[in-house]
Amino acid sequence: MLKFGAEIPFVSHLGFTLHRMDGGHSELHYEAQPQHLNSFAVTHGGASMTLLDVAMATAARSDTPDFGVVTIEMKTTFMQPARGPLVAKGRLLHRTASMAFVEGTVVDAEGRLCSHSTGTFKYVRRRAEEGAGVAAPAVLSTD
Repeated sequence: MLKFGAEIPFVSHLGFTLHRMDGGHSELHYEAQPQHLNSFAVTHGGASMTLLDVAMATAARSDTPDFGVVTIEMKTTFMQPARGPLVAKGRLLHRTASMAFVEGTVVDAEGRLCSHSTGTFKYVRRRAEEGAGVAAPAVLSTD
């Protein structure tokens, strides 16, 4: 299993695991816990959107892992309920010096497409805050 490159408490809480992060592609695995389900006993849409967001961000970062990314916008379409073990894949479609345009998909264990998303991400340089010792995003200069 690979590391995301930054500690993301919410991702750790949900239990996403990273299986690919290279060449503009990513793959994450996730199985929703009972507290991550909606009232129909399927993966909550918010958890699915988070999975897509992280898959796309990871694909965007795959060629520049020393940078972080922040989500600028995201559109998600839900095709069918997400049940059981899920696999999310992200793919970098285009990038500039400061922006990434990415798509992501989530499929269930039978390979059925559950959801699709597109997103725009801004690359940010990570830096330590003075005296705090924690990483904070700083806008990537395009100069």
